[in-house]
Order: sequence, then structure tokens, then C-alpha cells
Amino acid sequence: MTLCRSPNSLSDTAPLLTGSLNHRSLNLLHWYRDQFDALDVRVSTSPCGATIYDFGARHPGTLLGGRLLAEVCLAGLAEVQLTQLNLADQFLPAIQVATDHPLQACIAGQYAGWPVSGEKYFAMGSGPARLLRGREPMLEQLQLREESDVAVLVLEAGKLPPDALLASLAAECQVSPENLHVAIARTASLAGLIQIVARSVETTLHKLFELGFDLKAVRSAVGWAPLPPVPANDLLGIGWSNDAILFGGRSHLYVETDDAQLEALRGRLTSDSSPDFGAPFIEIFERYERDFYRIDKLLFSPAQTTLCNLRTGRVFTAGQLHVERLLRSFGLKSDSAPA
Repeated sequence: MTLCRSPNSLSDTAPLLTGSLNHRSLNLLHWYRDQFDALDVRVSTSPCGATIYDFGARHPGTLLGGRLLAEVCLAGLAEVQLTQLNLADQFLPAIQVATDHPLQACIAGQYAGWPVSGEKYFAMGSGPARLLRGREPMLEQLQLREESDVAVLVLEAGKLPPDALLASLAAECQVSPENLHVAIARTASLAGLIQIVARSVETTLHKLFELGFDLKAVRSAVGWAPLPPVPANDLLGIGWSNDAILFGGRSHLYVETDDAQLEALRGRLTSDSSPDFGAPFIEIFERYERDFYRIDKLLFSPAQTTLCNLRTGRVFTAGQLHVERLLRSFGLKSDSAPA
């Protein structure tokens, strides 16, 4: 049995390619339901009726479960693969993401734009349920919104949300609690790390948005980032997963626009263009009192980005990999021995 592989033909994926983004994500969960035991996805129903999919909140999770979680974030509009990168003659596991629908998959689906909070509970929320809530400035500016009778939300947290909060989330999405589906994994888990490291394209798109570029001009995209070791705690997981993209991430975007615009963007595309760049992310996070929204928005981008203009065939590359910084962050020496 092959776990969590994309179906072999478009006809096989027909159930996944219809409906709203929320339905697409839910269809993915339903598609692989009979493999949840092998993927170590633990399903429960809350008292209010919401369905909880524990990919790695209370256990380490799995590699292929993390791949599925990332694709749920992306509403089934991108393919996530486990691969490897050769960095200074050191091979590290890596996550590749590819999409022909970057705006819908990465911004409407994957971007973690919903800070979910309740009594003694906080999680970063992503997934297409955000389109139903519709209270993020970026979604409003890009006119990204949909109507759906189901909502699929992905949470980055180490414990399951309380029932009262689940009922509140359903109300914000304007669905009944029985139609709320919440997938969850902590950062310090295999599944959680994978769904975060799979954001090499998403962070590039968000950077372009902040720079005023029309994201509708981005036709297709592929990105890579190394997968960190599983850390001892979530705080370190936040640091390592962000450093994976800031120091070791790459993205390649296919766009239709003017060469002059791409040339003007070249020096501002990558993480090292931010004044906050340089220190391990965990130090930056602590400097801003663990508030993501106070950190310079232009930091969140891969180390290297390539833009291929489909109109002219010209290619614009910016940035470089910061291998030594990455290996120091992960606690690795160049010979792969623990530091």
C-alpha cells in the first residue's frame, strides 16, 4: 500500500478537484481516512460536534502524515514531496512544494493569518477556513473569500482546543460546529515541522505582496526547504522551522509581467534584505517578545528566489543559501555530527 501519494491521473482526482477550497481540503481528509492508522492521525469528535484530526499535537506524528497535513493547508491545490538537499556536501531531508494555483493554494489556504485564541489557549491558524472568517487585511485586499457549508482549519498547537473555543470558531466561519474540521500538530513534531517547512512558496508570495507585486501574475511555483531535526520543545521548533526557510529555502516562480518590474524587485526578494536578518530566528522571536506580528514582514522569505518571466524568457535570481548559519541553527557540524 502506498501512503499519502497523489492519485495517478486527473480522473482519479475528480472528487478532489471540485467545490470550494474548504471542500477540497475536506475531500483530502476523507480520501485518506482509511489510512489514518498508518499515518498516525487520531480522529475525535468534540462535545459541540466538531471533528478533530490530531496529526501531531499529542504525539510525534509521521512523515507522510505531515505531507498530508501540508496538502490540506494548501486545499489540495499543491503537491508536497519529501526529498533531500545537498548543502555543503551534507544531505538533509527536505520538503518540496509545487503548485499551478499559487494564489489560491498558498495565500487563500496555507498562510497562517488567523491567531486563534481563547482562555489559556493560543494557536496559529491556517487553512481555507480563513476565507469564511474573512477578517484578514491581505485576504480583503486580494478579494479572497468564499462561501461554504464546511470549514477546514489547521492549527499549530500542542494541545487540542477547548470545546467552547471550537464552537466560537465555527460561529466565526458561519458553519455549524458539526461542519467544522480542525487538523492540528505541534511545532515539535514531524507532522508540524513538515507543514511549516512546506511554506517556501507561500513566504515568497507574501513577500511579493508586501512589495506591492500583483500576485495574480504568478502562474506556477515550486519551492524547497530543508527539514530540521525534531526538537525537544515547540519554541525551538519555531526557531528551526523558520531558519530552514530563511537560511536554506529556495523558490522558483513562473510569472507574467514586465522585466523592468522584476529587475526592480531583485534586491528585495530574499530574507537577507531585511534588517532583522542574521541571527537565528529564535533570538529574533525573543527580541520581539514572541510576537510574530512585530517582526519585520520582509524577513519572512526564502534565502534564494528565482523569477522566470513567461513573457520574455528572462530569469531573475536573488539571494543565496546561508549554509553555515543553517547548520549552526540545527545544531549540526559540517560533518553531520551533533554540535
